Amino acid sequence: MYAIVKTGGKQYRVEPGQTLLVERLPEEAGATVALEPILYRSDEVVFDVAGLEKVKVSAEVLDHVRGEKLRVFKFKPKRGYKRRTGHRQELTRLRVTDISLGGVAKKGSRAKAAAAEPATEEADSGA
Repeated sequence: MYAIVKTGGKQYRVEPGQTLLVERLPEEAGATVALEPILYRSDEVVFDVAGLEKVKVSAEVLDHVRGEKLRVFKFKPKRGYKRRTGHRQELTRLRVTDISLGGVAKKGSRAKAAAAEPATEEADSGA
């Protein structure tokens, strides 16, 4: 079972127990956050809007860190122009605690519903 979630303008494939680095979130360390699911995959695939409203992806904020230093060097030949700058991204480390699909029907009740459904269609077409 896994889900694809969206946070910080990026998409991540997550499974329960997985840790990941995302762009900085405003929550404190130890807080629980809900991530926005885009796709849910278990025995069945759920990616429609109505189905995704039932999917809950929760994660725990472990800590806030800064990413690796990126060096940016600008240079224009024959003009004496050189600039060196750097950037460190603010990141949040998350641990996915739970991925759940609320209101899931049991397989037995689904089979009964599917068996009862064609019988009603035949009765409607005959009338």
